This record gives sequence, C-alpha cells and structure tokens, in this order.
Amino acid sequence: MEILLNGRPVEELTTIVHRARAYSAGKSMCERLRESIPRQMFEIAVQAAVGSKVLARETIKAYRKNVLAKCYGGDITRKMKLLKRQAEGKKKMRQIGNVDVPKDAFISVLKRKDK
Repeated sequence: MEILLNGRPVEELTTIVHRARAYSAGKSMCERLRESIPRQMFEIAVQAAVGSKVLARETIKAYRKNVLAKCYGGDITRKMKLLKRQAEGKKKMRQIGNVDVPKDAFISVLKRKDK
C-alpha cells in the first residue's frame, strides 16, 4: 500500500498490508497523516492506494486569506475577480509546491495503536 501526497508517492510510508485489511489500514494512516502534517498555503490530498486503485483519501485544507475584507458591498464582479485570482494562485502553488513532512509526523504515523 502506497501513500500519496498530492499524487506523488512517499516511499517511506509504503507498507505491506493484507488485502482484507487494506482499506481500514489506509483510512487510519490517512487520518493520522492529516492530523500530523501542518497546513500549507495550498490544499494537500493524502491518499492510500494499492496499485492504481485509491482506497482512502483525506484532504488537508489550505490557509486562506480573506481577499474580500477590503470590499464593502458594491459590484459583485470585483469580488468574483479577486476570488478567481486567488484560486489561480493556489492552483499554481499546488503544481509547484512540495509538501514537507516533518520527522515527528513520520514517527506518529508509523506507530501502531495497540488494541
């Protein structure tokens, strides 16, 4: 089972899991990663996949600046233009940006919870 961050595999988190437990293991690992990776300026998709089939997905939300704070009432097209420009910038950042996974996040994700 591979873990993908924004579509890129992370070799350090690849594990061997039985097919019957793959979904639950992938779901729990994605949830732990979502909690331990800090938020970035762009949205991060955390996915657990076996081969090309994605079993589980979690999304780390982006920080968001309020670009409409200085707009009071008035023309709606101005607001739409500002939101569109912000969305284009986030899209560009997602393509270029690399996700840094801290060392303590690796340790917390790889710890097994005893039942």
